[in-house]
Amino acid sequence: MSNTILVVEDGMTDRETINRYLKQDGSVVINAENGEEALNKVEQRRPDLIVLDVILPGQSGFELCREFKTNPETKGIPIIICSSKDTDVDKTWGNMLGADAYLTKPVDEDLLLKTVHRLIG
Repeated sequence: MSNTILVVEDGMTDRETINRYLKQDGSVVINAENGEEALNKVEQRRPDLIVLDVILPGQSGFELCREFKTNPETKGIPIIICSSKDTDVDKTWGNMLGADAYLTKPVDEDLLLKTVHRLIG
């Protein structure tokens, strides 16, 4: 059975790239462009994994990550933060908020897929 992955990314180029990598790998991809849309999508169809951008309109990816990880309904969903911010501080912050992995953009296809496989088999 294929995995369902929610990609929360407001940049069209990054979103299309991540979508292409995941779909070629056999995953079903759902997209959201902001936190509110992401929360709605998760309620409608619980994904197996979430790929989350940090810089989003409205709520940041960090805030959204914390929200998912503190909610008993969604805390078990692995989250990969995918950001152009690649400082140690950002990575530490992501880990503190419960992110399961932190990848930097532009996303490396092999690294993304290896991370997805490590988190959801």
